[in-house]
Amino acid sequence: MHNRRQVLTPDALEMMDTIERTGSFAAAARELGKVPSALTYSVRQLEDALDVLLFDRSSRQARLTAAGEELLREGRHLLAQIDAVANRVQRVASGWETQLTLAIDGVISQGPVFDLVEAFYALQPPTRLKVRHEVLSGTWEALASGHADLALGVGAARSDNPDIRVELLGEMAFCFVVAPHHPLASLPEPLPATELMRHRVIAVADTTRNLEGLTVGILPGQDVLTLPSLRDKQEALRRGLGCGHMPQYLVQSDLATGSLVRKAVDQPQRVASLNLAWRHKGREPGKALQWWLEHLRHPATRTALLSNAPVCA
Repeated sequence: MHNRRQVLTPDALEMMDTIERTGSFAAAARELGKVPSALTYSVRQLEDALDVLLFDRSSRQARLTAAGEELLREGRHLLAQIDAVANRVQRVASGWETQLTLAIDGVISQGPVFDLVEAFYALQPPTRLKVRHEVLSGTWEALASGHADLALGVGAARSDNPDIRVELLGEMAFCFVVAPHHPLASLPEPLPATELMRHRVIAVADTTRNLEGLTVGILPGQDVLTLPSLRDKQEALRRGLGCGHMPQYLVQSDLATGSLVRKAVDQPQRVASLNLAWRHKGREPGKALQWWLEHLRHPATRTALLSNAPVCA
């Protein structure tokens, strides 16, 4: 019996496709520039290797059996994939990365990120995108450890890694909010730290695995409910399960509808400087990273990522 991999080749699949499309061995042979006997021999080799009948011999037409139909269906998929791989390899050779991984901090607005992803895919690049959602130190760690190529929302610029470049993305304002039925909602402002300490604060867990995790806005001895994402924190705040700071853009609709109440606290307003950072490894970035850096340097894009405005890419 012939080795299946030796006979189940792209040429054999092309032959099957031509026979089915033209309707006969003779017509297929003319199109492929072969004699009909050579085509018949190739089909028998394929049938012997697979131990199945691919064509119904009782018909004068080249009629596929059920096994032949399945081989042709899967074969067409394989041929399309081979073409796609060849095209991808050609484009990668022209400077496109095979994959680009983005580490995006939870405070970055998701809508504008998807606007950018959509615009990137409109180029039909050969680069595959992978997005990681991180929080606080986890965003930097994903980049520094080599698990990401580009990070959005890095909270503090680090200079201890020569393979990473950092640029200011912009500033994000936070506000202190509680549910309207929370005990702090009815107290006079500004709320002192001594009063805040008596109430549970809601925090989002730092996603770092090896670095020391950060905590922001938690007072010594204060009860803490730690959740995995800002969206979870937002829901917990609406339910009155605690208090805490949130990005202003994220709670605008809650404040407008009364689902949350903004309260002044006896502390300076929290404004975070957020950065974008990327790995450069001493050489020019690939075309995919270049595209992202170019678009992330647009002032309108930076504003959108920090405020949920739409991106005009």
